[in-house]
Amino acid sequence: MPGGALHSPLWVPYELHGRVDHVYGWKSYNAHNGWTSAQGAFNAVETVAYFVYLYMVYAYGRQEKRQGRGAPRREKMGLLEGLARSRTVEGRVATYAVLLGFSTAWLTFSKTVLYWLNEAFSGFDNIGHNDVMSLIFLWIIPNGAWLVFPVYMMYVFGQEILQGLETAAGGGKKNR
Repeated sequence: MPGGALHSPLWVPYELHGRVDHVYGWKSYNAHNGWTSAQGAFNAVETVAYFVYLYMVYAYGRQEKRQGRGAPRREKMGLLEGLARSRTVEGRVATYAVLLGFSTAWLTFSKTVLYWLNEAFSGFDNIGHNDVMSLIFLWIIPNGAWLVFPVYMMYVFGQEILQGLETAAGGGKKNR
């Protein structure tokens, strides 16, 4: 919170966020609203899970030259070209990695949907004070990213889960 010991310099941009969305501001803090702390607890779980997924992929995967599924085009990545390469994880570690990735993306998505529904069902109590342009550029678009990216991740991980199930059932051809 503004004026707090940890506010400056790291959290200064969140002062604007607290003015746009009061669930992250003094209004909710003073009302002892538990949403922000509960969401923060889930954010910590998500962050750890995403890092565990990345560890599994980079520690146990082998890098390949071909374009990775869901990865951006290599020629557009510049110095970060290596991030667009496919990493293949096989065996039991692969099953854990894909399940962890899918589950964590689902957690991110469902928590965000709950957040939006909470706002809608409360009569937009925490964001209704904003003008339309502020709402679009400072709330809808930034928070919409927490819907769009997890849906994309669930699609990619879901395809890998289905491919593995089809292969295990003997009805699918292993592509990777």
